[in-house]
Amino acid sequence: MKKTMLFIASILFFTSCISTKSTIQNIDDNAPLPQLSKNNTFVLTEYSKDPKYGYDKDYPINVFYYSTRNETVNQERFLNALAGPKGEKITFSKLESCCPFPTKRSEMGAGFLDVYEVKWTGQKKPILLYMNIYEKGALKVPIGFSLKKFN
Repeated sequence: MKKTMLFIASILFFTSCISTKSTIQNIDDNAPLPQLSKNNTFVLTEYSKDPKYGYDKDYPINVFYYSTRNETVNQERFLNALAGPKGEKITFSKLESCCPFPTKRSEMGAGFLDVYEVKWTGQKKPILLYMNIYEKGALKVPIGFSLKKFN
């Protein structure tokens, strides 16, 4: 009986954490898949004008991974295309996964956003970017970043 109650409580806990409606605002299933550069980064051509893009959990960077076998490769392809505001070399690390949301592109029916910390020399405070591997959207350079120059 205790095991049954614990099982039911577990199911209620996990299902209550996931909203039945996604709050993500910038999903675009018609967005073209990004091209790859010879340096194995995404070719970004557009700069975001939206201060929430990437910085807010409702406006994540939608890097959609299903065409690859490694779910973090598209996040790295995106981040490796960026530089600091004056062309500084950036470093990044994944901090956590958060913010569950419903999606049809996951076997579980739910996805999580990944939070990346981005730093560069001379920066006062690291930047946190929200990234979504489950959905598609137009990829843009977030405000406060520039494109990395390759030799």
